[in-house]
Amino acid sequence: MEGADNLLDLLVENSGRIMPPETPYATRFFSVKMDESGKILAVDTENTAAMDDETAEKYALGAWKKGKQTGFAGNYRYRRAASEEGFLIVFLDCSREIDNAKSVLLTSAGVSIVALFLVFALIYVFSGIVMKPVYESYEKQKRFITDAGHEIKTPLTTIGADLDVLELEIGENEWLEDIRRQTKRLAVLTNELIYLAKMEEGGSKIPLIALPFSDLVEETAQSFQALAIMENKIFQVNIQEMVIIRGEEQALRKLVSILLDNAVKHSSENGSILLTLEKSGKTIRLAVENTVRNMSAETVSHLFERFYREDASRNSGKGGYGIGLSIAEAIVKAHKGEIKAALLKDSVLRISVQFPARSEY
Repeated sequence: MEGADNLLDLLVENSGRIMPPETPYATRFFSVKMDESGKILAVDTENTAAMDDETAEKYALGAWKKGKQTGFAGNYRYRRAASEEGFLIVFLDCSREIDNAKSVLLTSAGVSIVALFLVFALIYVFSGIVMKPVYESYEKQKRFITDAGHEIKTPLTTIGADLDVLELEIGENEWLEDIRRQTKRLAVLTNELIYLAKMEEGGSKIPLIALPFSDLVEETAQSFQALAIMENKIFQVNIQEMVIIRGEEQALRKLVSILLDNAVKHSSENGSILLTLEKSGKTIRLAVENTVRNMSAETVSHLFERFYREDASRNSGKGGYGIGLSIAEAIVKAHKGEIKAALLKDSVLRISVQFPARSEY
C-alpha cells in the first residue's frame, strides 16, 4: 500500500479538494472536515460516484473514533491530518488494489498447492523406486532366515541322533557332551530366528482373543522367582488384577519371559527386579525394571537391535543370543503396541510396553 499512502499525501497537501497533476487518472477519493470534537464540518464526494455524503460521514466518524493517523475503512485507505478547522480525513478508494492483491494471493496459493502436490507425487514415485530394492532385499532376508532355519533343523536333528548312537558305542565323553551342548545352542538360535522372522512377516495376522493378562503375567513371573532367589536378587511383582487383553497367548507368554529373563541375567549383582502390570484408561502398561551397572545411554539405544551385546554386561557368558529383545519388539508390534527402553536414575533399566486396551484392534 505504499503507492496509496503516497497518493494520500498528495491529496492531503491539496486539502482533499483539488486533483493534483500527479494523481493517476480515474482515482476515486473523498474527504471530510471535522472539528476537534468530531463534528462534521464539510464533506466532499465530488471525486467518487460510489459514495454519498451520509455514508462518507459514517466512514469519517469511524476513522475519527479509532484515533489513528492512517488505516482502512472498508476498501478505503484513509489519512488523517490537522487543518485550520480541526481535522481533515481523506479517503482513497483502494478496491482495485485490494482485488489485485487478493487475485495474486489466490493465484500464489493455487500455484503453491499444485506445486506441493507435484512434489509429493514425485517423492512418492521416486521413493517407491528407490525403496523397492531395499524392501525386496528385506523380504528376501526374512525368507532366507525362515528357509535356512528349516533347512538347518534337519542336520541338527541328524547330529543329535548320531551323538546318541556314538555315545552308546564309546560311552560318555566330554567332547561328545560339548558337541551336544553346542548343537542345542544352535537349535535354539535357529528356532528363535525362525520365530522372529515369522512375527515380522505375519505378526499382524496372528489370531487375537480376549485373555486374562494378569493371570498370564503372574504365572510367567512365578517361574522366575526361584531363579532370582538363587542369584541373590530381589524380585518384586506388582500386578493389577482383572486386566484383560486381546492377544495371542503363547506370544504374550514369550514376551513376558524374554523381559524377565533379560532382567534376571543382566541385573547387577545382588540387585533388584520389579515387574509391574496395570491398566490406565485405554492403555495397558507392562514394565520390567532392574538395577544395572555401568550401562550407558548409548547401550540402551541399541538394545532392540539383533545380536547386539555390550561387552561389559551382555556377553555370551550370560547366555542368550542377542535377539531376545528383538523378538519382544516384534511381538509387541504384532499386538499394535509400543516398547521402549530407558535408563532411570540410580542405575535402573526400565523396559516398558504399552498395549491398547480397547477391543477394536
